[in-house]
Amino acid sequence: MSVRNLEQLFRPRSIAVIGASDRPLSLGALVMRNLLDAGFDGPVWPVNPRHAEVAGRPAYADVAALPEAPDLAVLCTPAATVPGLVDQLGRKGNRAAIVLTAGLKAPHGDSRSLEQAMLDAARPHLLRLLGPNCLGTLVPGAKLNASFAHTNAMPGRLAFVSQSGALATALLDWANSNTIGFSHFVSLGDSADVDVGDLLDYLACDPDTGALLLYLESVKQARKFMSAARAASRNKPVIVVKSGRAPEGAKAAASHTGALAGSDDVFDAAVRRAGMLRVATLDNLFDAAETLARARRLQGDRLAIVTNGGGAGVLAADALALAGGRLATLSEATLAALDAALPATWSRGNPVDLIGDAPTGRYTAALQVLLAAPEVDAVLFMHAPTAVVPSREIAQAVVPLLAAPGKPVLACWMGADVVHEAADLTARAGVPTYATPERAVAAFVHMVQYRRNREALLQTPRAAPGFAHRPDEARALLRHVLADGRDMLDEFEAKALLAAYGVPVVETRRVPDAEAAVAAAEAIGFPVVLKIVSPQISHKSDVGGVALDLPDAAAVRGAARAMSARVHTLRPDARLEGFTVQAMVRRSHAHELIVGVASDPVFGPVLLFGQGGTAVEVLKDRAMALPPLNSVLAHDLIGRTRIAALLAGYRDRAAVDREALADSLLRVSQMVCDLPELLELDINPLLADERGVIALDARVKVHATTARPGERLAILPYPGEHEQSIEVDGRSVQLRPIRPEDEARLQSFYAHATPADMRLRFFFTRREVPHSELARYSQIDYDREMTFVALLPGDGDDALLGEARAVCDPDGRHAEFAVQVRTGWQRRGLGRALLDKLLAYLRQRGVREVYGECLPENPGMAALARRAGFTLAPSRSGLVELHRSLA
Repeated sequence: MSVRNLEQLFRPRSIAVIGASDRPLSLGALVMRNLLDAGFDGPVWPVNPRHAEVAGRPAYADVAALPEAPDLAVLCTPAATVPGLVDQLGRKGNRAAIVLTAGLKAPHGDSRSLEQAMLDAARPHLLRLLGPNCLGTLVPGAKLNASFAHTNAMPGRLAFVSQSGALATALLDWANSNTIGFSHFVSLGDSADVDVGDLLDYLACDPDTGALLLYLESVKQARKFMSAARAASRNKPVIVVKSGRAPEGAKAAASHTGALAGSDDVFDAAVRRAGMLRVATLDNLFDAAETLARARRLQGDRLAIVTNGGGAGVLAADALALAGGRLATLSEATLAALDAALPATWSRGNPVDLIGDAPTGRYTAALQVLLAAPEVDAVLFMHAPTAVVPSREIAQAVVPLLAAPGKPVLACWMGADVVHEAADLTARAGVPTYATPERAVAAFVHMVQYRRNREALLQTPRAAPGFAHRPDEARALLRHVLADGRDMLDEFEAKALLAAYGVPVVETRRVPDAEAAVAAAEAIGFPVVLKIVSPQISHKSDVGGVALDLPDAAAVRGAARAMSARVHTLRPDARLEGFTVQAMVRRSHAHELIVGVASDPVFGPVLLFGQGGTAVEVLKDRAMALPPLNSVLAHDLIGRTRIAALLAGYRDRAAVDREALADSLLRVSQMVCDLPELLELDINPLLADERGVIALDARVKVHATTARPGERLAILPYPGEHEQSIEVDGRSVQLRPIRPEDEARLQSFYAHATPADMRLRFFFTRREVPHSELARYSQIDYDREMTFVALLPGDGDDALLGEARAVCDPDGRHAEFAVQVRTGWQRRGLGRALLDKLLAYLRQRGVREVYGECLPENPGMAALARRAGFTLAPSRSGLVELHRSLA
């Protein structure tokens, strides 16, 4: 369930308070007071069997006695009564309730908890439940305060959703004292039903909400959360602060990757992938919200600072550098323009120090130059009060420049009472305003991070040529290991797994003893590397189980015997099953890297990349990403590590083949999508240089599972099982789900459509479809929508002949569809083939109703819909409504 019946929760026309009371400080009394004090326009019905009147209003003995089903019910009764009351409300016709009561984890009397009994009672009626154990909700625009908060919320355009009730009340008090208003203020409590994903879906489409602020402690349903977050982030800023930042890496991980992948790092990767912005503190949360809601869109990351205090400028520049920001380098033309406007003693650099005696004209002149400079993407204006010119006069002079259309501008008025009026003037002009240089710089860095995350949602990966891999061979290998009662692959098996996916590996042979090792070394060619094989020893170097650069047979024989002795002494519990022998790779200038997979309990498989070698856990130079990857995401993953700068080449070391490195990441990502048994993977080291990459060692942990491929991933991967070929007029046409790489094909498809076809498809005349829209159409969330495209192989770059698109509601019960076929390919049966494939897919996914619209002057679409079983009816808007049941 998702947004179903949430309108009654946040925009009710009537409210019943179950357990309403006049007893001071009781939940029922506090809720009644808040509802009435907020001025709710509809009827408020108190329910209490012991009183005829509550809060001056007639009371009802029970739910059945209510005059009609309330849109919203607020439950303030003891935990044991809640399941029964929810059942009564559902039978009455109520579809949304807030359960303030705590203690529903207690047993119900059968095998269920009270919470489960409550959910079971609500389910037959589609009754949505907020809570239990929550503060309630406040919607100032609807005059709704259905909570036991100590104060009401001010109206505004920020929606705040919190998993902590105590923190919510403190933050509400702070927000009121700082005149911060809300469109919605929601306490989730235990999130038994309505959770953060539901609210992201609902608030993303709410016209009264400009930005979403989240305080999270945990995420329960990762795929639902990611789908909702990605959709919401395309519409408006989503800013999150999450507790639990301390590392919680797997203490008994069998791989370096498992030890490195703490849950907070994985959450960071999820936030980045969803296009949200994560901040560290509640102060940052509201600063970032103000910045993103007020500031103009940022086009780059180069900041110019203008100030009347050199020390303040240095503080801001330091804060920017420490946060990874970038000062703009002023051009000679900009410096010359500033020279003409400023005294000779100015700083002649960035920050631009106007000197403490600056009059208003000096401020405006410097701002005009910086706002016009092409090398500057944003400006931070800072002022410390002086006796030369009152701060109010400075504000009156500069506010027209700060608020003018153009580059983003942030303001910082340092001080207290003496700059209060100036800061107020700036804020009322819509300019983000801060009290300290550090907070202003942090806000700018948030703008940069948010821009990068948003751009990542719209970046189009280049068309992938496709790589050969052998998933059936890999699955057979993993089944053999699991059937053998093992959860760790030996080194030979691990490299066989990599080879099945085309990851370059060094030639390796497995042998039972020292003499066999000598024979294998002679066959491979000296020098060689010798390693132990033991199921009980994951990190072979810990027991001296690795010998490098062995030049001859005697060295191999001696190393094998010495290793056997060390294992017997250091790990008598371990079983030595033999050795692996591999060619000694000599790539003196290669970098040692790590590529890995870890399994997070919430978000499932996560990919890791960074600096490898034996000190990997000490260096901790790594970045993480959620699979599946594409070429853009693979290169971004590489670029987020410190070693990325070295991979570009320096001194006598050539640049690494980044394409080969990214290709290896894509292959590992595909492995994760295909193999649900894969639990952990280390490729360490993966050597990388200008000649490409090669895996020297690999460690793989597996587990038995009934999950299907891709099922454990937080983001559903490309569903390749729906690819098929059909014949149209004697020509082979491929039908398949759309891919992100199809943006160029989609652009060409729309560009070659006639103006009439484009009007029939979009209901208005348009010449072209912008990149942002094309990215949205091609980078779909396969968990919520589907687009099947028809391609003509070999015609140019596989020309796109048609598309059939469906977008499901978050509940997955209804879907809206559209079909378009390329001019010249219409009336050949291609549209029907696409629509039939789409309907079969939707039926398989459990969608019950499919609907769409077309213009009255589109008889082709009307005829296609009729043949596919749709009913047609005119709508009030003048369109033709198309409807079909799939139940």
